[in-house]
Amino acid sequence: MPVIRTLSKVVKQALLSTPGCGCQPLTVAVRNISFSPRQVTSDASFHSVSFSETDHPKVLITGGLGQLGVGLAKLLRYDLKLICLPNITQRWLTAGKLPITLHRCENTLCSVFKLCNNDFLLHRKRFGKNNVILSDIRKPPSNVFHSGPFIYSDILDYKNLREIVVNNRITWLVHYSALLSAVGEANVALARSVNITGLHNILDIAAEHGLRLFVPSTIGAFGPTSPRNPTPDVCVQRPRTIYGVSKVHAELMGEYYHHRYGLDFRCLRYPGIISADSMPGGGTTDYAVQIFHDAIKTSKFECNLEHSTRLPMMYIDDCLRATLEVMEAPADTLSMRTYNINAMSFTPEELAQELQKQMPELEVTYDVDHVRQAIADSWPMNFDDSNARKDWGWKHDYDLPELVQTMLNFFGAESRMARAN
Repeated sequence: MPVIRTLSKVVKQALLSTPGCGCQPLTVAVRNISFSPRQVTSDASFHSVSFSETDHPKVLITGGLGQLGVGLAKLLRYDLKLICLPNITQRWLTAGKLPITLHRCENTLCSVFKLCNNDFLLHRKRFGKNNVILSDIRKPPSNVFHSGPFIYSDILDYKNLREIVVNNRITWLVHYSALLSAVGEANVALARSVNITGLHNILDIAAEHGLRLFVPSTIGAFGPTSPRNPTPDVCVQRPRTIYGVSKVHAELMGEYYHHRYGLDFRCLRYPGIISADSMPGGGTTDYAVQIFHDAIKTSKFECNLEHSTRLPMMYIDDCLRATLEVMEAPADTLSMRTYNINAMSFTPEELAQELQKQMPELEVTYDVDHVRQAIADSWPMNFDDSNARKDWGWKHDYDLPELVQTMLNFFGAESRMARAN
């Protein structure tokens, strides 16, 4: 009972310390829904309305079945913190199923779960399950379908997108639909359609309905004439892939809509993203995910980039947290609309060496894919993200050793569960 009382006090303090939704007050632009930027006159203007602290954003995530969409939906729906007693500390929980409920407080926003090591997990709603809607053109797996709202949405269907936004009273739109670098080069026409035409639909609908819009950019938005080490927020870009060209287009169009129509557009240039719970999806940096899968399965890995190819990277938890933080940041703290974010920068050889400290039996060979290598050689080696750190307090949690340990812990837990089943 003393533990329960202590937990109740911790939970009460946690709930009283921030709004129930765990977010900051929002200000977004709104317009009469009968107009669109496709119809806006040169003297058109926007007005804004402030949401109270008790209001939740209603979030639509396009391209939601990718690793970022599913992960962001979890983060936005629920806030999971680990509480260590008696000294209360907090850190993000990255994997594993929730144990049996030890105590549910009277406020239904929060539950507490006892873990096997006598720590406790504080589980509370952030925006809530039903306020975050995943969408895609593919059939969702069962676990995603049952985890919260999912709807079919084709970003090339303007009318369908508009109906979704109106019918669900969407206030935030996170646009993850895109063909990645290597896949895009294999089908330029499709990449142009999805990455550019689809973006135009998103921009028009977001401006028409006063949404806060997030569109990710990438290290691929830079080219061989860009400064590479470090790469600042504003510099020559000139990418040489359709993926990169479409992302520069997105950055500039978003800025234009912000200045021309008052659209609350926000964008982060992601480095290579590393995640344990999804398979590589055709990106040039995907070797950094594949190496863990192959190391666990066969203890052998063949890398398609040269051993000395240095690229900026980030663990997915840092990436998703950065996305939430920039979306919640007060508008007056943002000195620009597109920011670099960074965590670490390494080569395939450095990643392999760090992994071999834990798995000395791992054998790594190199069979260079010249298309991917040419792409990687045109990208930044290291991001300068000082503006993000200064403007809205960005700070990463995972360096290379923590990344490797976290990935191995995930696969180790997954392997133990498979053996137990």
